[in-house]
Amino acid sequence: MNKSELIEAVAASADLPKAAAARVIDAMIDTITESLQKSEPVVLVGFGTFGTKERAARTGRNPQTGATIEIKAAKVPNFKPGKALKDAVNS
Repeated sequence: MNKSELIEAVAASADLPKAAAARVIDAMIDTITESLQKSEPVVLVGFGTFGTKERAARTGRNPQTGATIEIKAAKVPNFKPGKALKDAVNS
């Protein structure tokens, strides 16, 4: 499912016009992004938790030349599914 299909599904499910559903989805994505930028987790009970993790600096290789390169430390987003989501997927 891509974003436009998600908008159509939300619009149909919530009996909203597609434009309103698109604004809701965009606002949700923006809010989650802003929260993660501040390193604040977003917990949706039953669905899951969006958070960030610190990834340490490491050494890698350039696949074209084989040269060793340093990869910087980074803060990366992650998602941990909730029990209800896991159960729904596995049923």
